[in-house]
Amino acid sequence: MKSARNHRAYWAFLGHRLSGLALALFLPAHFYVLAMALDEARLDGFLKLAEMPAMKVGEWGLVLLLTLHMFFGLRLLALELLPWNSTRDARIAWIGWGFAVSMATGLVFISGVI
Repeated sequence: MKSARNHRAYWAFLGHRLSGLALALFLPAHFYVLAMALDEARLDGFLKLAEMPAMKVGEWGLVLLLTLHMFFGLRLLALELLPWNSTRDARIAWIGWGFAVSMATGLVFISGVI
């Protein structure tokens, strides 16, 4: 019998949960940087740090996490709310399309950043 953990739907579930967790961990740092806007000197110092290549890679990772979480979440909403008279393969195809659009968005973002 095939393990459920080797199924695409399991990996979509895991990608959705882990990207959501990573975004939740990022949120306090985001609010901290927004609070820096109250002090112009601190914000200028951070913006110089944000120009480093490692930060650009981090921004790219953030865009990938956001798009993965969005598309896998939309997939879950579609599974919950739409009537599914189609085949199981059509539902599985949503996983591939969500992943592909996320990667394409990441590539467009990184090409504009570099």
